[in-house]
Amino acid sequence: MTISASTAPKKQHLIDPEICIRCNTCEATCPVGAVTHDDTNYVVDVEKCNYCMDCISPCPTGSIDNWRTVAPGRVYSLQEQLGWTELPKQEELSEADTAAMEALEAEVGALLADAHKGSGGKAVAPASAAKPSVNLFSRAKPLTAVVQGNFRITAASSESDIRHIVLGYGDQQFPVLEGQSIGVVLPGVRADGKPHDIRLYSIASARDGEKRNGNNLSLTIKRSAGGVGSNYMCELKVGDKINITGPFGSTFLMPNDINANIIMICTGTGSAPFRAFTERRRRAMEGAGGKLVMYFGARTPEELPYFGPLQKVPQSLLEKHLVYSRLPGQPKEYVQDRMRKHGPALTKLLRDGGTHVFICGLRGMEAGVDEALSDICRAAGLDWNALKPDMRSSGRYHVETY
Repeated sequence: MTISASTAPKKQHLIDPEICIRCNTCEATCPVGAVTHDDTNYVVDVEKCNYCMDCISPCPTGSIDNWRTVAPGRVYSLQEQLGWTELPKQEELSEADTAAMEALEAEVGALLADAHKGSGGKAVAPASAAKPSVNLFSRAKPLTAVVQGNFRITAASSESDIRHIVLGYGDQQFPVLEGQSIGVVLPGVRADGKPHDIRLYSIASARDGEKRNGNNLSLTIKRSAGGVGSNYMCELKVGDKINITGPFGSTFLMPNDINANIIMICTGTGSAPFRAFTERRRRAMEGAGGKLVMYFGARTPEELPYFGPLQKVPQSLLEKHLVYSRLPGQPKEYVQDRMRKHGPALTKLLRDGGTHVFICGLRGMEAGVDEALSDICRAAGLDWNALKPDMRSSGRYHVETY
């Protein structure tokens, strides 16, 4: 490729060490082994990176999506990158290098467009979504939040301890949108003496706060046995202070179009962003023409987060399908099973160019939901393999699993 010519400037792919949460997603995703790390930083080998962009979409923070234009012979080495605590500023180029860079930009743009063809594709925000603020606070410069509430939202008889946690940030500015996440900086260090990895949690409240204009937000967190982050969060008391980073996320965003149909498919704490979606529409989009449809899976009603409040949301605002896989004396049912039962209704929505699909929850659910949508489309004479990438490229299909 001409982009590797030694006489031309190079668009070098870099990772922002202030934003990176060291989750290893980029290294695990890179097909050519260009991403590596030490105990401090994740970095990109300029000699191996082929601009395939496979690592961009899976990155939960956007730290991977950083670039610097470098003059011939002046690329940043792995050793330099490993020692960074922040990204270097863009260096000025000569007029000749600037001209060569314009040609390079066109070539890289073509490569990126080609890289995002196919069944995967690049995640795109809904056309009507508000512009998100991202990466305003980092581990080095966190936002201090105060716990305003921490209460259990699953039944006491349930084995699943899921918490609704409200964080306030006073007069500090922390603008968020429905679908974004925040990072939590855990106190202390790991067994090896290194800082704990930052934990990411989806925001469960609307953009104007858990309380309207309350300068706060809420999270939905499930306590996991042995989980350092979840136990720390679930044990927080009112008045405790924690350090947070972010916001993160620029594509898994709620469309602002009041006529948009939104199909939300989730399990467990994957309900968090959809609670935010529902609250936003309830508060700010009264009389919206678009439908909100939710398929929400849990083992039992007692393990369904927000079970009580959800039951009180009117069907006119949110069409709810609560699905349980462990009801005594009844066969197991999962969200994809219920979706198949509603094939004609979902087909009608999928034929509508204003319909958006959002999937959030355990990673294993994605394949089952995808198969269900394929079956539903096939029965109606639609080709899901063609429809899905079209929806993705137009910002109408989003998946966030963990």
